Amino acid sequence: MNARTPRRTTALRPAVPLVLLLAAAGVLLLGGCGVVDGVTGSGDSSTPSRREDIKVGLLLPDKDTARFERFDYPLIKSRVASLTGGKGKVVYANAEASASRQNKQFAQLVDDKVDVILVDAVDARAIAPGVRKAKDAGIPVIAYDRLAQGPIDAYVSHDNELVGEVQGRAIVDALGDKAATSKIVMMNGSPADPNTALFKEGALSELKGRVVIAKSYDTREWLPEVAKANMAKAIASVGLKNIAAVYSANDGMAGAVIDELEQSGATKLPPVTGQDANLDAVQRIVAGEQTMTVYKSFLLEAQGAAEMAVYKVQGRDIAFDAMTQDTIDSPTRKDIPAMLVPVVALTKSNIKDTVIKDGVYTVKDICTAKYAADCTAIGLK
Repeated sequence: MNARTPRRTTALRPAVPLVLLLAAAGVLLLGGCGVVDGVTGSGDSSTPSRREDIKVGLLLPDKDTARFERFDYPLIKSRVASLTGGKGKVVYANAEASASRQNKQFAQLVDDKVDVILVDAVDARAIAPGVRKAKDAGIPVIAYDRLAQGPIDAYVSHDNELVGEVQGRAIVDALGDKAATSKIVMMNGSPADPNTALFKEGALSELKGRVVIAKSYDTREWLPEVAKANMAKAIASVGLKNIAAVYSANDGMAGAVIDELEQSGATKLPPVTGQDANLDAVQRIVAGEQTMTVYKSFLLEAQGAAEMAVYKVQGRDIAFDAMTQDTIDSPTRKDIPAMLVPVVALTKSNIKDTVIKDGVYTVKDICTAKYAADCTAIGLK
């Protein structure tokens, strides 16, 4: 990735409890998997003069991150349909962590003349030629979740520096008085993902000078197996008993890190962070294996992306501008209109008030037989 990282031009916002955000947005949730109903009470149903037969191209990066298939795609599909009287369609493809595959998928959407493209880039720089081709064809491109390079029209994601800050602060808090002399390992995300630099920047703002960073790794394509191999290297270099905590940028890598620690003989796991609130990560938190995860409101992010896409095609500039009141810089464009959604630190203490209350998971989903005793111990029933 280009050494110059994206720069946000708005100040960090606090980690607002998600339930308040959802209430403010008027989002109605369905039971079970938490799919948005699509009715916000904001008078956004299309008028007869507005085009409704819209084709929205949606490209997501991988299937290892559970939220993309389970939540993001169905949420966006549902919201596009609700905004267009059921006439709008989502043309979807998943790159399965391959930048070359995603580039082909992007080119196909352009050739198929979709009306707008939402792309969560596997590789921010590699996707840029496709973005330029779409622009030349008159197709707007909105970067989703990760900031893509090229002439994108807008960006919708979370406050990614805040994600890192929340993770870093969790480690410092967990180490307490011993933090200053404690050795930690940093397991960062993919260098091809511009969010990685923002996560790392936020984390370092909390960790630098407060702990000893013994080892730091970037993780190719966010692959858990790469994180596991790097954790093995860290253990060999630093020593299992000398690793006081692990900063893991997401839940997939956190699981791999914990596996390697256990396989290396750890009888007591050090604090380990995560991100995305994957179901297995929430279960690890219940069991005391993972310290926390960052719960990002993909509900609001997905809904916002769908609305931005439809508004852009329908020429609803006022509505579009109202959603993109932040700005962010990429290596190839400055002052990109952006919607940045705040985040929540999920721990044992607030599982009920986050993923359960918001309809993402049920107690039954989390408290399977393996975790029943742990759930009872923390009053999760």
